[in-house]
Amino acid sequence: MIDKIKEFIGEAQSFSADNKEALESFRIKFISKKGILNDLFNEFKTVPNDQKKEFGQAINLLKTTIEDKVKSIQDFLESKEDSQGIYGDLTRPGSPISLGSRHPISLVKNQVIDIFSNIGFNVSEGPEIEDDWHNFTALNFPEYHPARDMQDTFFVQTNPEMQLRTHTSSVQVRYMDEFKPPLRTISPGRVFRNEAISSRSHCIFHQVEGLYIDKNVSFADLKQTLLYFTKEMFGKSKIRLRPSYFPFTEPSAEVDIYWGLKTETDYRITKGTGWLEIMGCGMVDPNVLKNCNIDPNEYNGFAFGMGIERMAMLLYQISDIRMFYENDVRFLEQFKSSF
Repeated sequence: MIDKIKEFIGEAQSFSADNKEALESFRIKFISKKGILNDLFNEFKTVPNDQKKEFGQAINLLKTTIEDKVKSIQDFLESKEDSQGIYGDLTRPGSPISLGSRHPISLVKNQVIDIFSNIGFNVSEGPEIEDDWHNFTALNFPEYHPARDMQDTFFVQTNPEMQLRTHTSSVQVRYMDEFKPPLRTISPGRVFRNEAISSRSHCIFHQVEGLYIDKNVSFADLKQTLLYFTKEMFGKSKIRLRPSYFPFTEPSAEVDIYWGLKTETDYRITKGTGWLEIMGCGMVDPNVLKNCNIDPNEYNGFAFGMGIERMAMLLYQISDIRMFYENDVRFLEQFKSSF
C-alpha cells in the first residue's frame, strides 16, 4: 500500500493543466469525498500498528503535494486570465492609433514661439495671480488709471492686494528684476479681464508679449522685428504703425497689417479697408526701466503684445471666440497636427 501511495505522489508531482476543467478533474479524483485520499484515510484503520506511522506520513505527504499542486495551477490560470483581460488577444492585429488634436490656441502659440526663437528670443513665464506692483505700478500705471477699476480687473476676494493678471507684461517685470540687460524674451500666457463675453471678446484670453532691452535700441529695430514676424506668421509684407498710448511704452503704436480685399471675408474682417490691427507696441518707458533697477540712460528697448485668439481667428477663419472654450470635439478635431 505504501508503494501505491508513492505512485500517487509521483502522479501528483508530475501533473499539469492548462485549463480549469482538467484541474477540477484532478482535484475530484484525489480530494473529493469519494476521492482517493478519502479512501486511503478510511483504510488507515486496517493498517497494522507497526506500519501506521509510515502509512500516515505517506498519506499526509500525498495530501500536501496535491493541495500545493492545485493551488499553484489555480494561481497560474488566474494570472493568465488577468493578463488576457489587460492586453486582450495578443495574436490579433494591432489597432491603428488615431492622431490626436492640438488646441488651436496651442498651435498658434507654438508657432509664435518658434518664429521669435529663430531671432534669439527666449520664453519666460510667471504666475497668473499677481500683486499690484508687478501687474500695474512697475509698469507705470497711475494710481487712478481706468485699468485698475473693478470693471476691468478680477481681484482675489480674500486678499484685495492680489489680482488675476490682466496682461503678461507682469512677467516682463519679473524677468527684468531677475536678469540684467541685454534681454530678449517673449512671455506667452493666459490673462483675465472683467469683460462681457461675446463673439469677439472674452474674460479669459491668451497673450504673447515681447521685450528687448539693450544699448542703442531704436524704433526702427522694433519695426523690422515686427515686419519679420508678420511675414513669417501671416505671409504679409506690408505693415503700418499708428500712434497710440500705453502707460508702459513711449512712444506707443498700434500695428496693422495689410490683409487685402480678395474675398468677401476680407471685406468683412477689415471693414472694407484691407487693413487689420494685430498688436500694440512701443519703446519701453524710462520709468519702467527705473522701477526694474535698469539705468534708462544706459539702456533702452522696445516691447510688443498680441492676442493669440485674434491671430487664431484670422488664420483659421473662426468667427466666434467662444468656440475656443466650449470644448466641442467637432470643433477641436479639425486641428490635427503634431506641431
